[in-house]
Amino acid sequence: RIMGRQGHVITDQTLQPLRQKYLQRQFYNLSKLGDSRYDRLPFSIRVLLESAVRNCDEFLVKRSDVESILNWKETQSQTVEVPFRPARVILQDFTGVPAVVDFAAMRDAVMKLGGDPEKINPVCPADLVIDHSIQVDFNRNQCLTQSVLPLCSLRSDSLQKNQDLEFDRNKERFQFLKWGSKAFRNMRIIPPGSGIVHQVNLEYLARVVFNYDGYFYPDSLVGTDSHTTMIDGLGVLGWGVGGIEAEAVMLGQPISMVLPEVVGYKLHGTPEKLITSTDIVLTVTKHLRQVGVVGKFVEFFGPGVAQLSIADRATIANMCPEYGATAAFFPVDDVSIQYLEQTGREAEKLAYITKYLKAVAMFRDYNDVSQDPDFTQIVELDLSKVVPCCSGPKRPQDRIPVSDMKNDFETCLGAKVGFKGFQVPPECHSSVVPFQFSEREYTLSHGSVVIAAITSCTNTSNPSVMLGAGLLAKKAIECGLSVKPYIKTSLSPGSGVVTYYLKESGVMDYLSQLGFEVVGYGCMTCIGNSGPLPEPVVEAITKGDLVAAGVLSGNRNFEGRVHPNTRANYLASPPLVIAYALAGTVRIDFEKEPIAINSEGKEIFLRDIWPTREEIQAVERTFVIPSMFKEVYEKIEKVNNRWNSLDAPSDKLYTWDPKSTYIKSPPFFSGLTMTLQPPKSITNAYVLLNLGDSVTTDHISPAGNIARNSPAARYLTSRGLSPRDYNSYGSRRGNDAVMARGTFANIRLFNKFLNKQAPQTIHLPTGETLDVFDAAERYQQSGVPLLVLAGKEYGSGSSRDWAAKGPFLLGIKAVLAESYERIHRSNLVGMGVIPLEYLPGDTADSLGLTGRERYTIIIPEQLTPRMIVTVKLDTGKTFQVRMRFDTDVELAYFHHGGILNYMIRKMSEDAKDSTEKEQHV
Repeated sequence: RIMGRQGHVITDQTLQPLRQKYLQRQFYNLSKLGDSRYDRLPFSIRVLLESAVRNCDEFLVKRSDVESILNWKETQSQTVEVPFRPARVILQDFTGVPAVVDFAAMRDAVMKLGGDPEKINPVCPADLVIDHSIQVDFNRNQCLTQSVLPLCSLRSDSLQKNQDLEFDRNKERFQFLKWGSKAFRNMRIIPPGSGIVHQVNLEYLARVVFNYDGYFYPDSLVGTDSHTTMIDGLGVLGWGVGGIEAEAVMLGQPISMVLPEVVGYKLHGTPEKLITSTDIVLTVTKHLRQVGVVGKFVEFFGPGVAQLSIADRATIANMCPEYGATAAFFPVDDVSIQYLEQTGREAEKLAYITKYLKAVAMFRDYNDVSQDPDFTQIVELDLSKVVPCCSGPKRPQDRIPVSDMKNDFETCLGAKVGFKGFQVPPECHSSVVPFQFSEREYTLSHGSVVIAAITSCTNTSNPSVMLGAGLLAKKAIECGLSVKPYIKTSLSPGSGVVTYYLKESGVMDYLSQLGFEVVGYGCMTCIGNSGPLPEPVVEAITKGDLVAAGVLSGNRNFEGRVHPNTRANYLASPPLVIAYALAGTVRIDFEKEPIAINSEGKEIFLRDIWPTREEIQAVERTFVIPSMFKEVYEKIEKVNNRWNSLDAPSDKLYTWDPKSTYIKSPPFFSGLTMTLQPPKSITNAYVLLNLGDSVTTDHISPAGNIARNSPAARYLTSRGLSPRDYNSYGSRRGNDAVMARGTFANIRLFNKFLNKQAPQTIHLPTGETLDVFDAAERYQQSGVPLLVLAGKEYGSGSSRDWAAKGPFLLGIKAVLAESYERIHRSNLVGMGVIPLEYLPGDTADSLGLTGRERYTIIIPEQLTPRMIVTVKLDTGKTFQVRMRFDTDVELAYFHHGGILNYMIRKMSEDAKDSTEKEQHV
């Protein structure tokens, strides 16, 4: 603070814009290290190194950390822990609401411990995009209830109705978020109706290079959504973390990470003219799953990259969680700069981005092999070998060439229940169920498409596939084709820019005629916000026990996620979504069978209406222009009038409403004191659930609709709500009472205790079959600790902090699995739940575990990272497992009972030290 003229106090905040405007910019020029190791580092590791150099304070970041990163070629295989301080944090509302709830509760806890509650405030800039609250409640089906016309009126008001309903349902949550935007510094809220978080990040929020406080440095981020990696396509290093970990970053803590191996993925060749970016990404996803890149960075290089647009690269990077890598990085090149120009970034910004990145050797020429760095491993893909494909029916990595879709589905139909099987008896494969819809009769059978959604950040940010869908729709209409009216069709763009260029290019009219009208701006069907199916369709599916299909241009298709009545769900490009909607079934071979027969009796094949890459690129060059992006984003934070008119309190401490069923003060910090307790062994624990492989966060903590017969529904009913007001689990993540009851509430959860799919388990002391929450409550009343047994890839899928918070509230002290998804393991650590891992070669089956034993885990007082501990069973058997606390920092969090407890104590201690110093002075 300094005194200005006339005695006015000039603060750092006042000086900031002056510094920005007039001071000479500085940067840490890593090229001047004069160390040949720097020039051989992967570009992604250079970003980590720059952050370490810039933030080196010999406390949170040490000189030895800088040396470890610089010496990456040697240290990458040595499990070396390094800190990383990203430049910013991004959140969406499903994960953002619980983060703001935690911040509000942490302020209360710090105050009770004698600290300054305003210390709980984001230090690292945070953007929160409200994009997960809108559902497809209204679409063209609502236009057709009074009509038998095959086409929906172009004047449908589905968009406005969905947005109005979104606001009515979520007004309380939105008011809370608006309070947060006022109460916390450094937090920006992008209001509902703006678009999907990752597309908004790509088109608007991304800095690429930060220009802050007189310094240039690379943009980087972590986000509370798995697909934060999408921004890697623009050359901004980012990945998903647990919401709990993100909160610590916002409070100034670096991420403690094991220095990763980097797989170089070389692209070469030229894609065939009918190939879409979705086909490429599904091919890459399957390939990298086979290679094995869990916990690693993937960095793309080679001449094939130069042929990909930023939208194509972002599509590949978006799917990074599906192949298991931490990040999927495309260093900045000329195409990146052209994209920034196309999306309306200022010329001055483009100039300093280019100049800075070239100065620090972070600007890439993909055709210059002399720039190729060292990699841990190199794998290659010839783009000319890519064929049209989909993924499914239950996992994103299960790629299927479109030419094999019919055979693959029919094989899955009879195969044993699993990721590629439904176990339908052979005599039922040809089942047909008639039903009435809009006064006409239709039939459904196995493979019938009942949901067709162009949705999700993965594809809606990509003009080539969106315009491709529009051109296909145009040709389909011109050929006299239509989509059966009972199929729930929808288009949920990732930003207003998409609608803009679809309208300007003239294809929106045709999309709407096929039922693909805009129903909202947000993550809708892909997150499970698909809304209700027509009742006659549900009745027909139920009556015939049919394996009905959903086809969506999303990135996730796990069981029970898209809709409870679509047992088969396929990821496909937007044009293919329309193609399968036109066909009405996934049991079709597009190469041999017509997609439909028009009113004139002519057979129309998919090849007759499929646009070429050249056609699409010509339209894209003409209609996707900078002025669109500028116009949309100049008013993004002001355009939603209902958001602007929301009243929200301005107090620094939140006043909790005991009547609220959306926002509730969580019990995580009840009874918290400054005194640490030594770790205790887990004694005579029961197994709550005995699970298999690939249990996803959707299985653990679903985001979709709340079933009427669930514990959460019973709780909400007891609070006076009717079923139409239940909303979704995702929207109620600010209420721990709902979320605890929603833990393991997915109807597709397969529990070995029951040998079937159900959100239930056996209460072992009595042998009763109960809902999971009710069983856990019984155990807790008896004071008994709980475990979960699982197989490989436990916690795969979306980044979801409630998949760790929920088990914590159920009394689960540890999970024993063969392997973990990276983010979920971090979330468990953040909540103080112990992630235990079988030693190599051991599994539940090999050890003869049934889950009906009682387990004692011996935890010594002195712990080290990745320590091996002993498990004793009440049967007398013992075996050893590894505690997956991978770093010293994670052990510190565990000793504190979780990362948030650690932060509260740290903030309170800092405040106490500050007060004592003032008193001493």
